[in-house]
Order: sequence, then C-alpha cells, then structure tokens
Amino acid sequence: MVWIMTKYLLTAGMVVLASEVAKRSDRLGGLIGALPLMTLLTLFWLYIENQGEEKIANHAYYTFWYVLPTLPMFLLFPYLLPKLGFWLTMGASIACTILCFALFAFVTKNFGIELL
Repeated sequence: MVWIMTKYLLTAGMVVLASEVAKRSDRLGGLIGALPLMTLLTLFWLYIENQGEEKIANHAYYTFWYVLPTLPMFLLFPYLLPKLGFWLTMGASIACTILCFALFAFVTKNFGIELL
C-alpha cells in the first residue's frame, strides 16, 4: 500500500508541478507539459515493478503511435478558446482527438499497426 501511495504522490506531483510552473510562465509550463514525463514515469514504474522488457518496450512503442493523433488538438484549442470559451473548446478538442484517433487507427491498420 505504501508503494502505491508513493507512486500516486510522485506522479501527481509532476502534474501539480507542471500546472504551477504554467501559472508563472507560459513557455516553461508548455515545455514541461510537452515533456513525456508521464511516459517516463510509467516506464520507470514498470521497470521497478519487474515487468518484462517486452512490456516496457511495447508501452513506449504504442505511446508513440497514440501521441500523433493528439497533436491537432494543441493547434485547435488555442484557436477555438477565444471564440467558444473554455468548456466548449475543451469538448471540441476532445471530440477532435477522438475523431483523429479513430481515423489514425483506421489508416495505420492498413500498414499492420493495430491500435484498437
């Protein structure tokens, strides 16, 4: 139980750090947010918990493919925010990401990459 609480606190701490830095500096907050901190932490936790190399490698591999369809959201969000407000922009960004992911999964399937 202590191990799980440690994982939660360290992982949550990274999110809090990123949001606190972003309050003070848009650029530095964006840089921290763009870093693959969650992926690195996940890889670290998998390794520490004695998961096999194949599982760890698969996580990194699929993370790469799952990141690509999320990228349009980062352009859509700042464009829509002044026009729609926060909540509608958030909803549109989520919908865009889901649509991009579905299309991306369909396209990559033709190249032998199964994402769904």
